[in-house]
Amino acid sequence: MQAICKAQPGVGLTVREVPEPSVGRGEVLVRVARSSICGTDLHIYQWDAWASSRLKPPLIVGHEFCGYVEAVGADVTNVQVGDFVAAESHIVCGTCKPCRLGQAHACINTRILGVDVDGGFAPYVVIPASNACKTDPSLPPEVATVQEPLGNAVHTVSAADVRGATVLITGCGAIGLFSIGVAKALGAARVIATEVRPYRAELAQRMGADAVLNPATDDALGYLLKTTDGLGVDVALEMSGHPDSLELITHAIRPGGEVCLLGLFGQPVKVDLNALIFKGVEIHAIIGRRLFHTWELMQSLLYSGALDVRPAITHVMPWREYEDAFERMASGLSGKIVLDWEA
Repeated sequence: MQAICKAQPGVGLTVREVPEPSVGRGEVLVRVARSSICGTDLHIYQWDAWASSRLKPPLIVGHEFCGYVEAVGADVTNVQVGDFVAAESHIVCGTCKPCRLGQAHACINTRILGVDVDGGFAPYVVIPASNACKTDPSLPPEVATVQEPLGNAVHTVSAADVRGATVLITGCGAIGLFSIGVAKALGAARVIATEVRPYRAELAQRMGADAVLNPATDDALGYLLKTTDGLGVDVALEMSGHPDSLELITHAIRPGGEVCLLGLFGQPVKVDLNALIFKGVEIHAIIGRRLFHTWELMQSLLYSGALDVRPAITHVMPWREYEDAFERMASGLSGKIVLDWEA
């Protein structure tokens, strides 16, 4: 079969002929229907400092995908042949202290599909059965494939109490866009987003943001304080990884508010902790998805119709056009991009 691989160190990806994987004990073989491109995949494509220090080519990349179970190994009971599934990308050990305490999202031995082991940018992929999340086949595959990154948004938003809240979301990449819809679905009264790119600002409006501010040109803090009668927002979700967003949040969060941090910063950043401490702010550091509580909550939102993420999915492309897809993503002129393996 042909798969999209990081064949060797350096910029770009390559289509290579690789053996079709065989299923082992406790594993399932998935025929991939759709996969989607993550910011992590873009780092791998561009071969930046993080990618060059983490990956060991050759490797089939891709960790966001959905498809159909083609075969199951011995002892597999949670799924069967024919089931429609999406992949949880984090393979956890189940034995470290965080795992034993129900905190598998913080497993110290985590391996990631498409980063540490072969991933899902391929017609077939083998994954642990425990990582195959059954999905209602009525869910469009373009939506089913983004459940993994959507789970990051659900985890981040649900870590705070957004019911009836005014919520600030800084950064409208894919997860920031998803978070707008999740916050509304979980009862937020008002969602205000910041984004410097006009294309993504428009997507934020389509996802239901009540206001979208450009922090480079707008008086974002002034607007936030005015719209909250000078008190500040109830909840702030940091999705951009930009240091200026932390300063905005520090001034914009109300006393007793909640801050959830998901964006990753390329370098150490300065934060006025005294200001946050004297405000009594509760801070949540978010990584991945709570396994598997987040999946249950996410799917309930999707199946009920309370959450529609399709406005954030801007391109569905045949998988062989992956190079164009990566270039489009790098340009910032896209939301979530999905690769079709059935085209």
